Amino acid sequence: MKISRFGAVSLVVVAIVAAAAWYFRPRSEEASGTPTLDASNPTFVGSAPQAPKNPALTPVESAPPIRHPVQAIQPNEPESTVAKVRSLPGLEDSDPRLKEDLGTLLGRKKVEQFFLLDNFVRRVVTTVDNLGHDHAPPMMWPVHPSPGRFSTLPRSDGEIINPDNGQRYSALVQFVETVNPRQVVQLYVSLYPLFQQAYVELGYPKGYFNDRLIAVIDLLLATPIVEEPLHVALVNVKGPYQSERPWTRYEFADEKLESLAAGQKILLRTGPTNHRRLRAKLIEYRGLLTKAAMSAPAKR
Repeated sequence: MKISRFGAVSLVVVAIVAAAAWYFRPRSEEASGTPTLDASNPTFVGSAPQAPKNPALTPVESAPPIRHPVQAIQPNEPESTVAKVRSLPGLEDSDPRLKEDLGTLLGRKKVEQFFLLDNFVRRVVTTVDNLGHDHAPPMMWPVHPSPGRFSTLPRSDGEIINPDNGQRYSALVQFVETVNPRQVVQLYVSLYPLFQQAYVELGYPKGYFNDRLIAVIDLLLATPIVEEPLHVALVNVKGPYQSERPWTRYEFADEKLESLAAGQKILLRTGPTNHRRLRAKLIEYRGLLTKAAMSAPAKR
């Protein structure tokens, strides 16, 4: 499990999940170090995509029918200035275009505050895909870490996540809520060939990234909203050296919660208030991406 740097749909899911920045890093990283990165092709070297926690997310050998074609997403209002049809750069040369388009849509200062723009498309695709896995390695997250440090509170029945941790994510959650969802989706559609290429290169030659995105959103929406304090336990990693960041080795004490996919555990760690606000935005974006309305979440 991990405390990692998280964070518009591809852009959206990433921005939403960025609320969990700098949480739990997996034990494997503490024990064996950070995976290497090939600068010419920034994917994880020597590590194929993991099997997702949810069977519905499992890649298949033959090309499945496309469930949510991007071409079916028709805007209900005039195109935004960043979504007007124009030629796309190659994936390797796409960072300046993404910086320009995101700056126009979100504001240059906000983009610089929240996002890491080098290899941005690959970072987004890798992040979205990993949200359905056991853990999501931090080196490819497309956002800056949230301020402050994860903290716990001791109780007679063990340690719990400090409720004040939710305040660390207030600025980001507010930012997500102020972004125009329709303009984000228009931008995503206009840039979609880049995301699809990056998804194929990630190891899914017969996959369709928008289908994967919707599947991950559905997985996140299935995350239970937990009102009571969340108990955590510090993992003891044996070795000759003491960790300089012990707060990166916490995991949920509840085995059912700890067995959830990385993206689900991230939402839980943001706290119930932020979880609800982010869940509402996920539902809104899913509706725009699929043209399918969803019922309001059940009260808990």
